Amino acid sequence: MSNDLLSLDGRIVIVSGAGGGGIGTTVAAMAARAGATVIAVSRSKENLETHVAPLAAQGLPVVPIAADASTDEGIATVMEQVARTEGDLYGLVNVAGGAAPSTWMPSTRVTRADWRELFTQNLETMFFMSQAVAAQLKSQRRPGSIVSISSISGMNSAPLHIGYGTAKAALVAATRTMAVELAGDGIRVNAVAPGVTETPASATYVDQDAERDRRAIAMGRRGRPEEQAGAVLFLLSELSSYITGQTLLVDGGLNLKWTHLAADNTSLFLKDESFRAAITR
Repeated sequence: MSNDLLSLDGRIVIVSGAGGGGIGTTVAAMAARAGATVIAVSRSKENLETHVAPLAAQGLPVVPIAADASTDEGIATVMEQVARTEGDLYGLVNVAGGAAPSTWMPSTRVTRADWRELFTQNLETMFFMSQAVAAQLKSQRRPGSIVSISSISGMNSAPLHIGYGTAKAALVAATRTMAVELAGDGIRVNAVAPGVTETPASATYVDQDAERDRRAIAMGRRGRPEEQAGAVLFLLSELSSYITGQTLLVDGGLNLKWTHLAADNTSLFLKDESFRAAITR
């Protein structure tokens, strides 16, 4: 199989949420190294200067754009930049989203304002950005690939984070429906659902605890941004040309570990240590 299947030469890829220094920034760098001209979108000029400008300084074809993808005006700004950029629009990666630590709370305390804010950040931004890109691709009769970042919280229960988890689950549903509607136009729509990943955003509420990570995650460690970005690049590229409507869970096996399993994968409820030793030989 040729390495050319990973090439994005001559193609424009929008990365919405590229300025955080985590998954989005890494996706922008990886797509640019694969040959794409990347429109790197963030609502924070400071983040663009800190995390995206250095990519352009390295000579990578990355165009930083300050725009709020949760608004119609912000999306219009992005699409205007696409029109001014040399190349063919092909890809969109929706990374913009997330949730502040203050949004963690029991479901009985969630307000309408909390709920709406999380859905705006994590679902509406993805949907209306995807809508704009899909409409442009259809009008130009060009194929394309849209990849959105969901979360392991959207693939399972999300105790004490119901708004975020439900919004990310809705993103998965939107991905499936858009995939059906756009398949005939040659536009693929997929998602990646990260598990716990070492990013600046996650560092606000996840501390360093190697033993806990070993117990909780089958692979024994948290993910790195480039491991999430690699999955995104795969779904953007021709390597995944027959995949649409799917959500790829990239979590190091976190979802495989039952909550009652010890670090050696035996049940925490086992009292007989000789039996535990016998079954783990």
